[in-house]
Amino acid sequence: MPVISAPYAFNEGHLFVDLRSVCGYPLYLKCEGFNFAGSIKLKAANEMVASAERDGLLKPDSILVESSSGNLGVALSMIAASKGYRFLCVTDSRCNLSTRLLMEALGSEVHVVADQDPKAGYLGKRIEYIRSLCASDTRYVWLSQYTNAGNWWAHYRTTAPEIAGQFPELDVLFIGTGTAGTLMGCARYFRNWHRPVRIVAVDSAGSVAFGGEAGRRMIPGLGMSMRPPLLDESYVDEVLRVEEMDTIRMCHRMARHGFLFGGSTGTVVSGATDWLARHSTRGLTAVAIAPDLGERYLDTIYQTNWVEGLYGEHILGSVEN
Repeated sequence: MPVISAPYAFNEGHLFVDLRSVCGYPLYLKCEGFNFAGSIKLKAANEMVASAERDGLLKPDSILVESSSGNLGVALSMIAASKGYRFLCVTDSRCNLSTRLLMEALGSEVHVVADQDPKAGYLGKRIEYIRSLCASDTRYVWLSQYTNAGNWWAHYRTTAPEIAGQFPELDVLFIGTGTAGTLMGCARYFRNWHRPVRIVAVDSAGSVAFGGEAGRRMIPGLGMSMRPPLLDESYVDEVLRVEEMDTIRMCHRMARHGFLFGGSTGTVVSGATDWLARHSTRGLTAVAIAPDLGERYLDTIYQTNWVEGLYGEHILGSVEN
C-alpha cells in the first residue's frame, strides 16, 4: 500500500473494466477517476504545473488561473491547495454545482461567466476574461490547457504506456475529445508502436472540434466551441459524434450494472458500442478511456427532472439493462 504526503502523488492507472456484459461487445474501459482529483485531468494538471515551476513562471505570490468546465479545475484546486498557490477557475453555467462547491472547498475562487461569445460560445468568454485578468495583474499565471504541450505530453508519458502494458495486442482505442490532450498524447504514442492501432476520436454532437455546425451542449467535459489548437487530425483514423441523449442512456445503462460513470465516459462508451456493432469483433482488442466517475453528475445526468426537462419525458424509457 502506498504512503503519500501530497494528494497528487497517487493515481491508480492500471484499473480496467470488462464491459462485455454491459454493452454486449468486447470492450475494456480504462478507469481514470481513482485519484484525489477524481478524473484523468490530474495528469495534465500535474504536468502543466510542474512545467511552469521548472520554467520559473510560478512565484510565491502567483495566482494560477485556468478556464475549465470542471474536472481540470478540481485537479488544479487540489494541487494549488497542496503547494500553497492561489487558484482562480473560470467556468460557465454548465459546470456542475457539486464541482463548483468542491473547488471552493479546496480554497479556490470560482468565476462563472454569464454570457456567450457570438461565435466562440462560453469558451470564448472564459478565455476573454482570463486574458483581461492577466493583462491587469502580472501575478496571474494562465496555464492554458488548450495550447499547453504538457496537456498531451502527460498522456504520452503515462496513459498510453499504461494501456500498452496491459494490452500488447491492442487493435482500436476510443478516446473522448475536448482539448485533445488525451487524444494527441495517446495517438502520438501508438503511431510508432510495434503494431498498428486504430485511433477513434469520440466527440459530442454540437461540438465544432472537428468542424461542422455548433449546437447546444449541456453536458460538460467533451466537445469544444472552437477547433482545439493541440489537435492534429493526421493522427486520427476516425471521428465519432455522439448525441447527448445517447450519452445519458449509456450512463444509466452502466449504472444499472453498478458502474456509475460521468458524462464523458457515457459519450465514449456509447460511441465505441456503436462502432463495435458495425465492425467484426472477432479477435479484436478494443479499449476506451473513462475520464471520470459519476458522483459529480448526480444532480444532472442522474437526476430525472433535469434529464426530462432538457431531453423529454421518454428519454430514459429506452435504457437497456
